[in-house]
Amino acid sequence: MFVFVLGTISLAAAKENPMVVLSTSMGDIKVELYADKAPVSTKNFLDYTKAGYYDGTIFHRVIPNFMIQGGGLTSDMQDKREGQKPAIKNESSNGLKNETGTLAMARTSAPDSATSQFFINVKDNAFLDKEKAQDGVGYAVFGKVVEGMDVVRKIEQVKTATKGPHQNVPVDAVAIKSVKVVSE
Repeated sequence: MFVFVLGTISLAAAKENPMVVLSTSMGDIKVELYADKAPVSTKNFLDYTKAGYYDGTIFHRVIPNFMIQGGGLTSDMQDKREGQKPAIKNESSNGLKNETGTLAMARTSAPDSATSQFFINVKDNAFLDKEKAQDGVGYAVFGKVVEGMDVVRKIEQVKTATKGPHQNVPVDAVAIKSVKVVSE
């Protein structure tokens, strides 16, 4: 009986992870953010979300059987610089894997260069995990789609082209109309 009571107490004390909804021009995507395993990336994403930074950005890079990326460019393919925050520490050693439906921080070749951009893995991409990454660093997973994977799949299948220096850009823009915190 004592063990049961103790277990109940610890469950009640456990804090739930934050949830956000990305409202896109193709539907809604609900994501659980893993604040418990990726606190820096989660706080960063929530800070951008609460500031309204993602509202009006696009999914600017879509590669079938790989990932969809957004969170940093406007519909005219310009970097959204206003409101951009300093780069954060890479949390790729948090034990989370780049599996289907996970949300991860996009970055340049520099390990600690992630700012606002993120991607959703549309398949298991183990080569992006710290343990298998060519650069030995990998990409930090900090959330997972819990509703709306059908929307992710629709975005994954849009027709893409090259626009200026950017490849794999949706021909018809996939807008991120808003990102809202639904529980914290």
